Amino acid sequence: MRIVIQRVTDASVSIGGKLKAAIGAGMMVLIGVENGDTEADALWLAAKTASLRIFDDSQGVMNLDIKAVGGEILAISQFTLTASTRKGNRPSYIRAARQPLSTDLYELYCTELRRLTGTAVPTGTFGADMQVSLTNDGPVTIIIDSKLKE
Repeated sequence: MRIVIQRVTDASVSIGGKLKAAIGAGMMVLIGVENGDTEADALWLAAKTASLRIFDDSQGVMNLDIKAVGGEILAISQFTLTASTRKGNRPSYIRAARQPLSTDLYELYCTELRRLTGTAVPTGTFGADMQVSLTNDGPVTIIIDSKLKE
């Protein structure tokens, strides 16, 4: 699994012109599930996300996690994170996991993130054509791949 975390002042997701979910300050997370990913990947990523210290303390140092700042989290599925551009200029999504694995692991990630942070984690709609808006704060953008464990 691969995720992209962006520290935001606000973020929202709309589907067909209708607002689905919105948050204030916190994190907007994009989640991509690949073939071969397991529940262990989803659980590890959720724990990493919940503990990631990307928010400023009183000295302006990124030293606080989402719980410490009372931030919100918006989680969006995004199969394009699995893209391979190795051959040519048209991305290949052959590594993207199919349903039900992709849906199950995405939902497990969100459920575990809710449990670990004690906060609601609004989502988009899996597989939908979504419009995502955000104001990146910093900017701070972190990419984490469960296969690399870094």
